[in-house]
Amino acid sequence: MSSAALPRRRFLGMATVAGLGTVVLTSCGDSDSDSGGKDGSGRTVVEWWHISTSEPAKSRWNAQAKAFEAKNKNVRVKVVSLENDAYKAKITALTSSGKLPDVYHTWGGGVLKQQIDAGLVEDLTDSVKPWIGDLVPASREAYEFDGKTYGIPNDIGAVGFWYNKALFKKAKIEAPPTTWADFLDTVRTLKGAGVTPIALGGKEKWPGMYYWAYLAMRLAGVDGMQEAADAKDFTGDPFVKAGEHLKDLVDLKPFQRGFLGAAYSSPSGQAATMGNGKAAMELMGQWAPREQAAAGKGLDDDLGFFPFPAVAGGKGKGTDVFGGGGGYALRKGAPKESVDFLKFFVSPESLRKLVPGTGIIPVNKEAESALKDPNLKAVLDMLNNSSGFQLYLDQAYPPAVGQEVNDSVAALIAGSKSPDQVTRSITQVAKSQ
Repeated sequence: MSSAALPRRRFLGMATVAGLGTVVLTSCGDSDSDSGGKDGSGRTVVEWWHISTSEPAKSRWNAQAKAFEAKNKNVRVKVVSLENDAYKAKITALTSSGKLPDVYHTWGGGVLKQQIDAGLVEDLTDSVKPWIGDLVPASREAYEFDGKTYGIPNDIGAVGFWYNKALFKKAKIEAPPTTWADFLDTVRTLKGAGVTPIALGGKEKWPGMYYWAYLAMRLAGVDGMQEAADAKDFTGDPFVKAGEHLKDLVDLKPFQRGFLGAAYSSPSGQAATMGNGKAAMELMGQWAPREQAAAGKGLDDDLGFFPFPAVAGGKGKGTDVFGGGGGYALRKGAPKESVDFLKFFVSPESLRKLVPGTGIIPVNKEAESALKDPNLKAVLDMLNNSSGFQLYLDQAYPPAVGQEVNDSVAALIAGSKSPDQVTRSITQVAKSQ
């Protein structure tokens, strides 16, 4: 979510896009110039779209635009901030029209590749070469294709289980589970103690996808995930078994009441359920503590973190990590000042101001000292010790395939698709691309 994030991932119906866009664009930034043009004072306008809409991230992101302007008197940064799902809908419409903002949020992967193939994205390889080596190598992978760089990360993170230590204690659970079998036992124990085991925002679909994706990765391994994507065939045994394992969990009825209609960050959604102590666990990215506190009360010292459990008989390692981060790409032909802004935004000076309290893990190695939160340090340790990395499936794959993964897994969780039907649906869409 993610990135400041990264609560992430559902395309809205195209019928709502025009209305959303009108509301957002008339309430963000000035309207006295087009992006890449000049304002009334003769300054170059760089239009920047980001998804950091919760505090303190929103204020700090916008403050960095002002700080850049203060150092570059000939530039005005026109800021457009959109909530994650509204952004996804709007950027999809703009991609179809062939007109993107100067600097825009991206998670990289297949979605960015599709924009590149359409000729919409600026090749940054030469312009960032002098300083891109300052960034953590793993954070750059999602934005690099065929040896060229098309985007710059501003954070990196991973998905794991966030848990309420007080509720675990209430259920007399001494330690987090390390295997899937133990995890199911933990769910049973929590239910037996009168505790809702898991918070889930079923309405937006992508939070449920995390379970199937992690189970598939544990069973197939990172290489097996790539082989399936290359072959456009997800009907193999590891993917069917991933659905079967997820169904075993769903059959335990572990989620909060009304989870199928719950959003992620709404007042009664997943983050609030977790942040208000109404559920013991959620599977979510590094932004989870911030969103729990924003939507609910937050758990403070009662919040803990543990990696997704190992799955018996799988080819994947327990140290393989599923996740991603947020970054920025430039539209083809964006003003050269846009690159200067990216360099400034991911500089140690900037990231040291952005990191505290925002839930992001810095990508500039010189800014890691700014990370003080022990739970985020646990995520960073998991990343540093990872044996393999898999990008979010709805970003790693072409948009239609990623959406089908989300839709089919949501149908499995709702009880309207079988594990085998999930894999066949995803394969059918992949082969049609």
